[in-house]
Amino acid sequence: MITPQNEIEVGAHVRRLREQQKLSLRAMSERCGLSINAISQIERGEVSPSIATLGKLAFALRLPITDFFAEDAQRNTVFVKHGQGLLLKKNGFSMEHLGNGRNDQPFETYRMVVEPGLAIPQTIAHPGYEFVYCMDGQLEYSVGSRVYLMEVGDCLKFAASQPHAWRNSSAVPATILLIFHAAEDHQLAHQRHLQG
Repeated sequence: MITPQNEIEVGAHVRRLREQQKLSLRAMSERCGLSINAISQIERGEVSPSIATLGKLAFALRLPITDFFAEDAQRNTVFVKHGQGLLLKKNGFSMEHLGNGRNDQPFETYRMVVEPGLAIPQTIAHPGYEFVYCMDGQLEYSVGSRVYLMEVGDCLKFAASQPHAWRNSSAVPATILLIFHAAEDHQLAHQRHLQG
């Protein structure tokens, strides 16, 4: 889910990216399977698109989903005020995108909060590497056949092509810093984590 402060900006970027590719609303609709009216409402900031919807739009535009949130796709410096990153929520956990820069950026950074008792329902894998730093609480992170109990200050780095999953079996929320590094398909890592 996109927080209100991001809705209009995201919509404006969807329109700008569509127009840059000289795509009509009809052509965009045919590519992504969304109605012309739905795309128009998103572009005007009247509707808050889900991550799945943004994924369809990104696919239609042949772009990474993060391009919708970039003020300038070629910028080299990103500054995000506390609490103002793009917030993605699903089933008891949230991932706050801590900024994005160039299209060829080698990594993406998120602050993830996992509520007590929550576990990803199945293992996931994706290209590249993953770095996890425990900021608050406890989180069990399994990589391959091993399970790591992460507590405040602990970190973990691994090849993300290995099956991995996480679970918060404690009574308090866990907060981690999550960094994905991928040479290709930058959006696949966070999509896999959200879909579980």
